[in-house]
Amino acid sequence: MRPRSICIPTSPRGCQRHPTFLLLGRCPKTLSAFNQLHAHFITTGLARHTYPLSRLLLLFSSLPSPLPSLPHATALLCQPLLSSSYTSPFLPNTLVCSLADVGRPHLALSLYSRVLLLQPHSPKPNNHTFPSLLKACAAAGPSWVPVGRALHAHVIKFIGHDYVDHFVRAALLSFYSRCGDVSSGRHLFDRIPNPDLPAWNCMLSAYARCYSDSGDADSGMQILCLFRRLQLSSKFKPNEITIVAMIGACGDLGALAQGIWAHAYIELNHLTMNQVVATALIDMYAKCGRLDLAEQLFVRLSQKDVLCYNAMIRGLATHGRGHQAVELFHRMTTEGVGVDEVTFVVVMSACAHAGLVDEGQRLFYKMQEDFGIKPQMEHYGCLVDLLGRSGQLEEAEQVIQSMPMKPNAILYRSLLTACGIHNNLEIGERTVAQLMHLEPEHGGNYVLLSNMFAKICRWDGVMQVRKVMKEKGIDKTPGSSLVEVEGSMHEFLMGDRTHPLLKEIYKMLDEIDRRLHEFGYMPRTKEVLFDVEEEDKEDALSYHSERLAIAFALLISDPSVPIRIMKNLRVCGDCHLSTKLISGIYTREIIVRDRSRFHHFRNWTCSCSDYW
Repeated sequence: MRPRSICIPTSPRGCQRHPTFLLLGRCPKTLSAFNQLHAHFITTGLARHTYPLSRLLLLFSSLPSPLPSLPHATALLCQPLLSSSYTSPFLPNTLVCSLADVGRPHLALSLYSRVLLLQPHSPKPNNHTFPSLLKACAAAGPSWVPVGRALHAHVIKFIGHDYVDHFVRAALLSFYSRCGDVSSGRHLFDRIPNPDLPAWNCMLSAYARCYSDSGDADSGMQILCLFRRLQLSSKFKPNEITIVAMIGACGDLGALAQGIWAHAYIELNHLTMNQVVATALIDMYAKCGRLDLAEQLFVRLSQKDVLCYNAMIRGLATHGRGHQAVELFHRMTTEGVGVDEVTFVVVMSACAHAGLVDEGQRLFYKMQEDFGIKPQMEHYGCLVDLLGRSGQLEEAEQVIQSMPMKPNAILYRSLLTACGIHNNLEIGERTVAQLMHLEPEHGGNYVLLSNMFAKICRWDGVMQVRKVMKEKGIDKTPGSSLVEVEGSMHEFLMGDRTHPLLKEIYKMLDEIDRRLHEFGYMPRTKEVLFDVEEEDKEDALSYHSERLAIAFALLISDPSVPIRIMKNLRVCGDCHLSTKLISGIYTREIIVRDRSRFHHFRNWTCSCSDYW
């Protein structure tokens, strides 16, 4: 008897009506059921054709744990790949990319390597092979960076620089930016003849992420420069993604003029004012010291999600408006907007900055009881900061010792900062011991301990700390301040002598010092970490980066415009005192954003009420 012929459809429309193909939708997602279905595909001949097998491969990649094995994956591909007539990389790309996309990078990379070993029978990788693999490497963490670099080499080997499409370029840019290697990403970007908008957006986002992680002011400046270059040299108009990166840089740098321009650009070009863009604008205005504009925009929004509320509460927190932040939190919950982990971080931070200790503790304990949110490391950090700022150092230390997870260095550093503020050397030394165990090479730990010794005139302790730092090659992070004058950003370091107006700035510093002493200013020389003469200590304090920035702004800025300064470190006590006096002597509003909050100096006072 002649065998009955089997009609094998090869088109998508024909396959969808085939009885075996219909089993794909009803097949249980187990390896056993999948093996039966695969056998059925082989006996019916469907496994010899590209489209049916691609659907089977997608089902294979979605199987739950335990992970499908490499032999299974290879068996799926071997029959068509070893066929002399099969030259398309479609099938291996389908399986490799789908495995990478569902979070199985190890299996995806192993299968990719196995397919390469089948050459010359298997087809070469092409532009569709690499984007998902690079994305998976970026998401898998730092240990996968060498794998991503190897894939970049394969891109050059199998495709070549001149034939790489924009999807692969964007994937490479994204990989380098997410791994923190912005310089390699920029090198790649600069080699693109005519970057498309996704490439621009990827590079802008890379610098934004770098600034967020490291606080490197140059990354923020690069965003502004790249955005300007995009406008001048590209045929593409910025979209919402581009603008969000630009707005974020303006906020990080305190570049208010450019931020206002970006807001105007959105309005004039009728870009969508969605919740992401609106949240970025609220965050930018708050970071640039214009909390009033942030509030105006927040009130005008017809729909507010949790991200909008979090940005507004964070802005109120950094400006010391703790009571308003707590009120907004309660309004948020009353209106039925769902809160998340970030909400409690920002509202507890607001309580810490405003000294609302009881309210902050109440929110911490309500978080799990009323909202079902389990406290994470960040929430315990806020609680330690809250207690430490208020002088409850024993309670803060007890929180660290009793928390359910292992405390990180940030918590100990917060406690050490509080010990320095309240001159508690006993707890401070215990805290330093823990910090040295966790981060023995972090310069900030040594500086905080040295500060404590200096404040109590323990110069032997200061010298011992400095000796250890020198032996280990650890440097102190230099203080730097950015000041915006007439739309341009100027950066000053401590004792800076590189500015073109050097002579004029130091002449203004002399005038400021003279007038400060006329109004009874007494320098807090304990802020200086050297056992030198008092006169030398006063000179050291005069050359702090924010003092140079203020002198420059007084010299050339419009007297009616507030002076806006962004500092990378916590404002020291002497600079805080002198800036209050300068605001009154020169009748100027001075807004300083330090590492953690804003200080609005006006009429001899500061908005923080000396609680920072």
